[in-house]
Amino acid sequence: MKKTLEKIKRKANYSVQIVSVGVMTGLFAGVVVTLFNVLFGMAEEFSRETFYGFFRNNPTFIPLLFLALLLGAVVIGGVLRFLPLLRGNGFPQTEGATRGLLRFKWYRDVTGMFASALFLVFMGLSAGAEGPSAFIGGSCGAGVSDLFRRDPIVRRFQITGGACTGLAVALNAPLTGIIFAYEEAHKRFTPEVFVCSFCSVAVAVVIRGVLMKYAFGTEIQPFLSRTAFVYPADTGLLFCAFALLAALVVTLVAAGFYHLLFYVRKYFKQIAFLKGTAKYMIPFALAGAAGLVTAFAMGGGEHFIDALGSGAKGGVSVFGWPLAVAVAVVVVLKLITSVANLAADLPCCASVPMLAMGAGLGKLLSMLFVLMGMNPNLADCLIVLCMVTFFTTVVKAPVTGIIMTVELTWSFTFFLPAVICAAVSYLIGDVLHIRPLYDRLLDEMLEEDVSESMRIVARVQVKAGSPAAGRAVRDVLWPFTALVKNVERGEANFAPSGSTVLEAGDVLTVEGTPHDREEFLSALTATVGDVLGYTESTAKRK
Repeated sequence: MKKTLEKIKRKANYSVQIVSVGVMTGLFAGVVVTLFNVLFGMAEEFSRETFYGFFRNNPTFIPLLFLALLLGAVVIGGVLRFLPLLRGNGFPQTEGATRGLLRFKWYRDVTGMFASALFLVFMGLSAGAEGPSAFIGGSCGAGVSDLFRRDPIVRRFQITGGACTGLAVALNAPLTGIIFAYEEAHKRFTPEVFVCSFCSVAVAVVIRGVLMKYAFGTEIQPFLSRTAFVYPADTGLLFCAFALLAALVVTLVAAGFYHLLFYVRKYFKQIAFLKGTAKYMIPFALAGAAGLVTAFAMGGGEHFIDALGSGAKGGVSVFGWPLAVAVAVVVVLKLITSVANLAADLPCCASVPMLAMGAGLGKLLSMLFVLMGMNPNLADCLIVLCMVTFFTTVVKAPVTGIIMTVELTWSFTFFLPAVICAAVSYLIGDVLHIRPLYDRLLDEMLEEDVSESMRIVARVQVKAGSPAAGRAVRDVLWPFTALVKNVERGEANFAPSGSTVLEAGDVLTVEGTPHDREEFLSALTATVGDVLGYTESTAKRK
């Protein structure tokens, strides 16, 4: 009876700790990420309307713009040499940190990403705030963990909660933020991850609402404002057929974007001029040219998406060209600039630009489908579904895409068509050999850091009261790549299944291919118990 009470007490204390760190992470990350997104929006608007507007109206000074862009590329090159973890759009680094593969130095990373992302959007690059927001949120979670000296496993929970907070605040989509923890960050469900991410997101969303209303005087609205997009109460089965056809087309374009990106990345890696800084000049120059052609090619693309809605006041206009041509030009410019940004590993995200590309394709297809008999009132629905299709094809996160559809619009009208589009894009993506974008970018990042792969086989004893004791193998948040190969229990010696419940005193043989030995072993200690010994071998990476 006494042992049972002690076990319950230990679990209760652990649960209270997870809730507490989730709340603290949500408070800190909520304030920082909200401030970042407000400043990001201001910088984007100033760049689009004032900075680039001046050069559009005064072509004589355009050489000065490209001189400023050249200097900006040099500045960013210097920052990325000093803070190499900022290289990328934010999501790959954050996923690596949640899995224990990368380590945040939060005070440098928060300020570095904060300033770099604002600088890039001010310079007119096609950049979304959601990736840097997740990075900043995850870094805030790491900061809270360091300040309170949490163990490695709790640190991962806090980084996850902070990353979810960043995404939720950036898109005003709390459920999408929480789903990110399972489908992208850890690719598995554990109660601790759910509790920590839920508490962090819930607190941060409240903080964001209070700050936006009372500090900035702004009402909370969906990412896609209802003033621009009009949604009917029901779409009907015929529309599902049009949605299926649109999903096929958009998936093929998205697959082309994906493969073009990694084709271009190979050549960007070979640029060594000015210690590699020259490769940053290419996306800066492309951004300048695109921004001079149209303001819709700049920033994340929210204004372009809103302009495509049937309730939009202005619409899309480029040099007075017909609407279809103007939309196609913006889509091509967004595609080219986004490929260049990702290929150069600039600290700006392409998720919202991908949504913008999908929205543009949806607008073009809706114009075609109306001629084929589709109800014109469903045009906005098709635009939203094409956005999600493009995103799901490249990121390979269908559940996130479906939930995001509901939260971006605050409407359940799209649920069935979104499921159809997500399924089509996911299956075709598999056929076309598309791996999740952020996983592949993370793998490339890790391969650049080390030339050898490490394999560790460790023997670790389950400690009473540890997170692993009394749990099934599948319910434990193991260090990334860790596999439990064998369990020694008294005289018994067996290979466990996912449903095997671990008991105090069990000796486990755990195999993994970690990026960092000490991080792997310390995470095992915090999760299971004492490491009795380990063997290590290495092999050259292919």
